[in-house]
Amino acid sequence: MKTTALLTTSLPGRPKRAGKVRDIYDLGENLLIVATDRISAYDVVMPNGIPDKGRVLTQISLFWLERFGARIPNHLISSALQDLPADLRNEELDGRFMLCRKCRVLPVECVVRGYLAGSGWKEYKASKSVCGVKLPVGLKHCSKLPGPIFTPAGKAQSGHDENISFEQAAAVVGAELAGQLRDRSIELYSAAAEYAAGRGVIVADTKFEWGLDDSGTLTLIDEVLTPDSSRFWPAEGYKPGRDQPSYDKQFVRNYLDKIKFDHQPPGPVLPTDIVQKTRDKYIEAYTKLTGKEFPWA
Repeated sequence: MKTTALLTTSLPGRPKRAGKVRDIYDLGENLLIVATDRISAYDVVMPNGIPDKGRVLTQISLFWLERFGARIPNHLISSALQDLPADLRNEELDGRFMLCRKCRVLPVECVVRGYLAGSGWKEYKASKSVCGVKLPVGLKHCSKLPGPIFTPAGKAQSGHDENISFEQAAAVVGAELAGQLRDRSIELYSAAAEYAAGRGVIVADTKFEWGLDDSGTLTLIDEVLTPDSSRFWPAEGYKPGRDQPSYDKQFVRNYLDKIKFDHQPPGPVLPTDIVQKTRDKYIEAYTKLTGKEFPWA
């Protein structure tokens, strides 16, 4: 069993900011986005990570960026070590980085839902709508929606992002741009969901990040359709009215619930079996979606 997880990176002389999972380095004109093996649950980063999780996230993002490349501009320049500056060609980074063009990040999380789960289910139970989108009466937990819906969220500085209506999103970025975000996000979700269905995977929902490049062109950025930004369910055995098995950090959440974790840092050390099961589930997502063996298995 692989037990070594990359929890942090350090590139001397390069300005760095760290998110829950990614270390982002400013290279001047470009950004270097490195996905570590850190894992968070309930907005708390656990003290031990999931080996190769960062590589899985990066490789799945690269798969979708290539697949969508002719459809929509994205920020990727390269994911090859030889294209990095000589002092950054570190084997530790292999498979887990994207060299990207800088873009002006738009302050709206572009969530598309095809099924009723998570915060969408909670909101539906209270109002029969999600982010202002009215839905039919009688839907169940994890029901398939009549069609994909755009349910944006405002970017919070800390804690969970807050669901907002399309009108609120338009007030933030302007009506025309909000319409583009909605239409392109639904377009990509629909294409991904159709492809994944042929691989036996349901894409229940996903979150896209968008930016504007130097010329003002709408550009797809950050991770794309990964287990961290999406709900992937096995199509086999799908049944609305209950939780679905998923290709993500489900084992971690289940363990934390079992020990009655209070959702406050610091998080507990994850047991070896939970780490291994979670790693296996991430790699399974990669294999299912791409049809390839994971190179670092």
